[in-house]
Amino acid sequence: MTRLTRRGFASAALASAALAAGAPARAQALKLTMAGGSVGGAWSAIGNAIGETIRRESPGAAFSYEPGRDAANVQLVATGRVQLGIAHTQMALRALRGEAPFERAFPNVRSLALIDPQAALQFVVRAATPVQSLEQVKRERIPLKLAVNLRGTMMAIATEEAFKAAGLTFQELESFGGRVHYVDYNTALDMMKAGQVDMSVNMLAFPSGQLANATRDLPVRMVGLEKDVIDRMTRDIGTQPIDVPGGTYPFQPATVHTVTGTVALLASAEMPEAQAEAVVAAMLKHFDYLKAAHATMARMAPRDLPVTAPVALHPGAAKAYRAAGLVA
Repeated sequence: MTRLTRRGFASAALASAALAAGAPARAQALKLTMAGGSVGGAWSAIGNAIGETIRRESPGAAFSYEPGRDAANVQLVATGRVQLGIAHTQMALRALRGEAPFERAFPNVRSLALIDPQAALQFVVRAATPVQSLEQVKRERIPLKLAVNLRGTMMAIATEEAFKAAGLTFQELESFGGRVHYVDYNTALDMMKAGQVDMSVNMLAFPSGQLANATRDLPVRMVGLEKDVIDRMTRDIGTQPIDVPGGTYPFQPATVHTVTGTVALLASAEMPEAQAEAVVAAMLKHFDYLKAAHATMARMAPRDLPVTAPVALHPGAAKAYRAAGLVA
């Protein structure tokens, strides 16, 4: 049992449904389990909406949704314990490479659809904190108290990689009095309000209503990343440069440079081609329903769904996109 499994993978999942060769995909009774995010979050809303599109197109389909976590979802899919998983594509890339938090490579991870094209890494500090850049924290040995989301999430990994790219490990930060808290974002914002942390970080779309509401009565500012840090993260973990335009938040008058990740619906290479095709075809046919399910999907168009780099499309998904004229 791997380290990730010990940390709480779901213990039960439904076996993949075998599709009869040559039979229309929608005539089959699909049995699918999806591992997503926490109940009530964006991934939960989007995941259950995808499940509804499958039910609408596949009579008798059995779909279940399980709360999960980024890295765990990738491994659950790769090992066949669930059929579908939601995760950052940058986390899936780490699984393909066998990089931490994975103990070995999982080369069979494939994508079915992009479901969030923008997950920007946003560093927010209390206004009284004398931090203008990550490099300054290292240079001046500022004992920064930092909240980085839960272990095993791309948010925590991307934050650690950003500090490393700036020349500062978390261990070094703690050696001169700083502290790293692995807590969910709501807890991080509450700790910030209470003065228990100086900086909170998350990967999310902007403007984030969650962040705007939490900081309405809290003086904060946003800290950006230097170009060399952005370039190194692009090379090492697959994020892309992005600017948060000035005025996106009331506390952020100037444009801030940072990086962004993306989120995709994943499956294993072993998923039957017709099954993957059926899932994607259902999403495309009921895309207006998906757009209404969550603001993240509302920003997208059908042509965005197959843009899942750096994770390759499952052949069945590619077949559905070709039939819809969305890929060559």
